[in-house]
Amino acid sequence: MLSVQNISFSYQAEVTLQELTFSVPRGTTMAVIGESGCGKSTLLKLVYGLHDLDAGHIFWNELAVLGPKYHLIPGMDYMKYLAQDFDLMPYITVAENVGKYLSNFYPEQKAARVAELLAIVEMTEFSGVKAQYLSGGQMQRVAIARVLALEPEVLLLDEPFSHIDNFRKNSLRRKLFKYLKEQGITTLVATHDSTDVLSFADEVLVMQGGRIIAQGASHELYSGPKDYYVASLFGDVNEIELDGKVHYVYPHQLRVVAQSPLAVTVKQVYYRGSHYLVEGVYEGGVLFFESAETLQEGVLVCLRFDIL
Repeated sequence: MLSVQNISFSYQAEVTLQELTFSVPRGTTMAVIGESGCGKSTLLKLVYGLHDLDAGHIFWNELAVLGPKYHLIPGMDYMKYLAQDFDLMPYITVAENVGKYLSNFYPEQKAARVAELLAIVEMTEFSGVKAQYLSGGQMQRVAIARVLALEPEVLLLDEPFSHIDNFRKNSLRRKLFKYLKEQGITTLVATHDSTDVLSFADEVLVMQGGRIIAQGASHELYSGPKDYYVASLFGDVNEIELDGKVHYVYPHQLRVVAQSPLAVTVKQVYYRGSHYLVEGVYEGGVLFFESAETLQEGVLVCLRFDIL
């Protein structure tokens, strides 16, 4: 189990993380979400041992995670950390980058392992290409394969799909998270992508201003957010007050009906392929909902959601 116990950290005089406590069971995937600058990347660096804590402790099972004060080369051997800068060697091939830390004593096993990892990240056809000629998304896929090469016990991913095209991203993350689950690798992933959270995370940690403000299963945080901030991290959300109670409602939870106390004026319509996302004016504010058919601007429509 990864155990983070009441840790705090600051860059010089500025406090970055304050009194964070949580645990991640072995083999669990935990997503860390929150607005930019909330401390997600810093948290991953601390878990890896790249910085010294101001207070608190981090353990992997019974082993303490220690920072640069205790290690000549920062980082923990049983962990791998994928940063946002990839850190590939530009003048060697994709295959050589992936196999850089694998033993040359058994060349056939090494080649098989590299081929397996390149298949997972869908980079087999680029195995002989030098890294300097790759796109940003291709570099990111190679970097993912490289951190998996020695099969870590703990994997720390910082925005692992941020440079990858959408058509490739969906297939890649299905393969990657399936592999991590099959191998029992404990994973901490910092992300802004709600698909990473809802589809693949067992647990979610919500951060704001360097603190943990919510934690739980992804479906629980999505369906019952504690406030607007938490709900907004999963996409567009409406804050609707009815009968003295505030509801946080996603666009797909609203539907057009013949009559309802919730009436909005259509302001803008956006085509989304399977549906239309409609921006409406409601009591001087903006409200988003989905419609199967396009709507005319200026039309007054009534909406309903299930919890009414």
